[in-house]
Amino acid sequence: MSAKSGDNRRKIKDGIVQPEPFRRAVSTTMRAVAASNTLDVSFGADRPSMTGDIARLPDVPARPTRKNIAMIRGLGDSMALRRVWHDDRLHANLAPQSQDGRAIFDAVEQARVEALGARRMGGMAKNLTAMLADRYERANYTAITSRDEAPLSEALALMVREKLTGLPVPKAAGAVVDVWRDWIEEKVGGSLDALVDNVDDQDAFARHIREILAAMNMAEALSEPPLEDEGEEETNEPDEDGLEEKAETPEEEGGDSGEQEAAEETAEDAPDGETESADSAEESDEVTEDIDAGEQAGENRRPPQPLSDMSHIGDYKVYTRAFDETVEADALCDEAELNRLRSFLDKQLASLQGIVGRLANRLQRRLLAQQNRSWDFDLEEGYLDSARLVRVVVDPTQPLSYKWERDTEFRDTVVTLLIDNSGSMRGRPITVAATCVDILARTLERCGVKVEILGFTTKAWKGGRSREQWLEDGKPVMPGRLNDLRHIIYKSADTPWRRARRSLGLMMREGLLKENIDGEALIWAHQRLLGRREHRRILMMISDGAPVDDSTLSVNSGNYLEKHLRAVIEEIETRSPVELIAIGIGHDVTRYYRRAVTIVDAEELAGAMTEQLAALFAEQSARQSGGNGR
Repeated sequence: MSAKSGDNRRKIKDGIVQPEPFRRAVSTTMRAVAASNTLDVSFGADRPSMTGDIARLPDVPARPTRKNIAMIRGLGDSMALRRVWHDDRLHANLAPQSQDGRAIFDAVEQARVEALGARRMGGMAKNLTAMLADRYERANYTAITSRDEAPLSEALALMVREKLTGLPVPKAAGAVVDVWRDWIEEKVGGSLDALVDNVDDQDAFARHIREILAAMNMAEALSEPPLEDEGEEETNEPDEDGLEEKAETPEEEGGDSGEQEAAEETAEDAPDGETESADSAEESDEVTEDIDAGEQAGENRRPPQPLSDMSHIGDYKVYTRAFDETVEADALCDEAELNRLRSFLDKQLASLQGIVGRLANRLQRRLLAQQNRSWDFDLEEGYLDSARLVRVVVDPTQPLSYKWERDTEFRDTVVTLLIDNSGSMRGRPITVAATCVDILARTLERCGVKVEILGFTTKAWKGGRSREQWLEDGKPVMPGRLNDLRHIIYKSADTPWRRARRSLGLMMREGLLKENIDGEALIWAHQRLLGRREHRRILMMISDGAPVDDSTLSVNSGNYLEKHLRAVIEEIETRSPVELIAIGIGHDVTRYYRRAVTIVDAEELAGAMTEQLAALFAEQSARQSGGNGR
């Protein structure tokens, strides 16, 4: 029917996919399959991944094909199925220690969760098949001719999928299975058939896989009860503090929360002198399960992360976490006030725009200068290499040649700016800090570096409800931290600056800035960074003094908070992959941090921030150049 005057309806051409309705459909389906209303699904050019409640999928191409659509649906189905059918803690407890055995164990578990969906829904089975086919085509598995080229983990996972679903192996991966099938069947015989009966039970399935791996000499046999059972026996009667801390673990720490709770319980049960050694033993005996569904579905796996829990460093205690909060900035005041505060910040930006803007542009030029583009040539897929088309003209039997741009480590970076929101920052310091982080976030975003902006303070002066609880309980001696924490998320790493710009105005709010407990704020920001998939993670602390909380220091030793801060910094600087730098405003922070700078006036903050970040990236560039030269 043709459109008439006043008729806004327009017939859509056949084969054209409208991106926004498709994104909504995929997001809704993922939440339904994962049984989670809080799942946040985004689409973009980043690698597919799923961390906590955040899932990332490839965006819809400008001219999508049926293959593209099915592949994106398959990735979404794979992530949602893993969310609902996979237990990270159980998986980590039963996983083998050897690298090869762990790779097989992980791949087969992913095949199990995908098989659960494929067995129940035919459409989902087609989507998952399309996703796998795309994955193996990109890996060029069709050219494999020997076992040296074929990953055993992929071959065994495909054979398990074949047993569980009855679906044939994708053609693109047929060569991988063919070179290993006889060897696998000789080693494990009919053991694969028994997996079908245990597909709904992750524990039984995982134990059977361990038996198969032992038969293949790829892992040790399970000769003792799982660590999870031992942990349950040890914590049948936890004390009230243990229950309280476990219940109040912030949701923002994502998929690691179950492991952190286990670490907290173990640390509480052990004597003080044995806590640190017990943590070390757990880290050496148990590899943290941080492989998310998107990475299992065909992307690079993130390495295991150390320091899964830092809440029991030294003799530091928290009287209660019941009144702590981690909150988005826009939840602390209404929309009208946020707009007013942002307008006030914009006025401050006008006066500081010149100097800060010049420094930011200088940083941007430095960063962009390091982004030397490099390409791989003579590939079977990618961008058509027009420079080599002459070969096809000369000899029509020659195949087309393609090229692909190499990923640079520079782009795979996330920076967290942790701002001290204590009362001593009131006035010019917090205004300059808000201005600097606002402009710096825009600058780094233009360079492809993701930025997270966090703040830390307390909910009240003089202890708040935590102190009231302590008084009601009869004032126990040495209660530990005795105030209500408030950790603020001004901008998450995956949120564009344009969406978070209004939230940054909250720093200008009167009454927000109170006490500062730096050690726990560092732990919080550090844990958020460990949950990121980027390979390079930078944490910048901006503070104007040592940690101070009158309520805590009045009932504990005078250096209680400072000693904890030093212990946290030492742990991060010596054991963590996160790069920690600090800027002190009118306060010497070089006595705490190895990589730090102290400025006398807040006006120097912009220069210090840009110089510190530029130096870090220049240092990384020099290391890469030196490595390539060697």
